[in-house]
Amino acid sequence: MTRSNAPNPSLAKSSLTPSRRQLLVAAGAGVAVSALGAPFVARGAGAKLRIGMPTILSGRVAILGTSSRDAATLAVNQFNASGGFGGREVELVVRDSKGQPDEAARVTRDLVNTEGCEIIIDAEASSGSFAVNEVVGDLGVLCLHTCSETSALTADPKLRKPTAFRSARQGIHDAVAGGKYAAELAKANGLMKWMTCSPDYAYGRDNTAQFVEYLTIFAPDVEVVNEAWPKLFEPDYTAYVTRVLQVQPDAIYSALWGGDLVSFLEQANLYQIFAGGLQWFSGGLADPPIVNALKQLPEGLHSVFRYDPDYPDSAANKAFYKDFDAISETEPTNWSWQTYTAVQFINQALAATAGNTDGMALAQEVAGATVDSPFTESGTITMRAEDHTIIDYPVAWGRSRPEPKGFQDWERGDWEQILTMEKEWKQRQGYL
Repeated sequence: MTRSNAPNPSLAKSSLTPSRRQLLVAAGAGVAVSALGAPFVARGAGAKLRIGMPTILSGRVAILGTSSRDAATLAVNQFNASGGFGGREVELVVRDSKGQPDEAARVTRDLVNTEGCEIIIDAEASSGSFAVNEVVGDLGVLCLHTCSETSALTADPKLRKPTAFRSARQGIHDAVAGGKYAAELAKANGLMKWMTCSPDYAYGRDNTAQFVEYLTIFAPDVEVVNEAWPKLFEPDYTAYVTRVLQVQPDAIYSALWGGDLVSFLEQANLYQIFAGGLQWFSGGLADPPIVNALKQLPEGLHSVFRYDPDYPDSAANKAFYKDFDAISETEPTNWSWQTYTAVQFINQALAATAGNTDGMALAQEVAGATVDSPFTESGTITMRAEDHTIIDYPVAWGRSRPEPKGFQDWERGDWEQILTMEKEWKQRQGYL
């Protein structure tokens, strides 16, 4: 299922100029939307519970924020339509950090201290999530990180906060599944010469190192012969594309994402770097809006699962896709389902505390909780109590197809193996 007119994620379209359709939907839900992208505030009686969301609503990766915002809006609207808790409804207050960690920290503190938000949904990239994590640790409010995939955010006990949780996928989980998937292809097809090209910040470094670690564990004969580290939001990737042509690797792993990934692949297509059989392994390609933003999607690129309306092939997943489509101008992303899941955990915790929004009281209910999920093969998803991160979400890998644009041939990761190897990794890191 694709949408040919999906917006290019490099454009901050919906954050800067909301469409008439978005404004009408928001108005119907009792929401006022700023034409400047922030704040996105639900107005109402003082009895309403305010949930704050710092995120990125402008710039090349605005798709992260807009798709997260729309998913949170959908979940909050559904919660309110069901009666809220004890008749008390939720307001969503969304602010633009512009992708700047110091601004993310300032906005988060302002959402709590000035805007009266009692819970935070952190829809920042990893660069901003570490800053938000410190703020919520100081303030003691419940926080759900919905976009950061850097493993250390919740895996490192020195960084973990008692009221902060991650409803986003975690890099180490994808690394085990991806390393095994890539290693099997490497051994079967002679992909011995590898290169990496990932953004030069915490997530890019962390994600790439973990992928390479498990690739070489499962296929010891492979060799990484070159590394490229473009800056986050790099304006031009020509130098990195030409380096690929010079190095001539058999395969590349990349943790580029959002508009950065689109820009790199568009420039790579101009140089036809995939024409000679180069294999591409991506941590972020299989998001429908990213796929649709590409003028040309080469066949056979490999990506970890992000979001697919047909996987899992369930009525619940199709219903989510339909409901999301009704309020958003783009298709759901990985960040969408993760943010929707965050609201599920929050709603369940609020029901358990009878509306008590004390951070520690809510945290006790989120830790170890399981919610029904449209996005998993099992139909549920669990927040692991020991390190405040989700498990049992899809860690499948698939291959791109040009027509209709999308991914197919999903191969499920083995969660039993992932958890075993994750524990060994934590021991090596000194996290246990």
